[in-house]
Amino acid sequence: MSEDRDDEGHNLDASQAADRRILWLVLLINLGQSLAGVTVGVWASSTAVIGAALDNLADASVYGVSLYAVGRTPAIKVRAARLSGWLLIGLSVLLLVEVLRRFFGGEAAIGPAMMAMAAVNAALNLVCLHLLKRHQGEDVNFKASAIFTNNDSIVNLAIVLSGALVLWLDSNLPDLILGVIVAGIAANGGREILAEAAEAGERSNANSA
Repeated sequence: MSEDRDDEGHNLDASQAADRRILWLVLLINLGQSLAGVTVGVWASSTAVIGAALDNLADASVYGVSLYAVGRTPAIKVRAARLSGWLLIGLSVLLLVEVLRRFFGGEAAIGPAMMAMAAVNAALNLVCLHLLKRHQGEDVNFKASAIFTNNDSIVNLAIVLSGALVLWLDSNLPDLILGVIVAGIAANGGREILAEAAEAGERSNANSA
């Protein structure tokens, strides 16, 4: 039987190999969500859907970083988690810029498209959460991944509500407001990941002392 190896050819134990398989699955799911979300978000003129797509892209980046960290030292895992946290905060700032641009001259969002995209994303997020929580353990990068996916679930439920309000009010204001909320959720998720990384760093330092 062939042994699982990381990208540098190091052997991985059964738990680490399972980590990598799960992270590859959720990475590919999130890349697909991001591509579909950007396409639908631009077509539907929805900052909330675009924001969710950017969040999925950040998730995929986190999973990629987490894949790199599997089987490596605690210090490398902490650095990878910190990178994930700052990435999410940076994307939240970009989303706020897009909200402002659309507020001063954007088109009205298409409510049904928002709701349909959010419903599909919500179902895929449940799949990702199931995969991650089956094998989450204490690894800081898996905790970061679970935080990202939990945030996505909240966001997609809010997008369904926002799409209904856009239809009811015939206004893009609910979509823009939700865009700001999504940015806040993303920034808070980044803060939580940085806090988890700081705690993991302290534990690692204490153990090595």
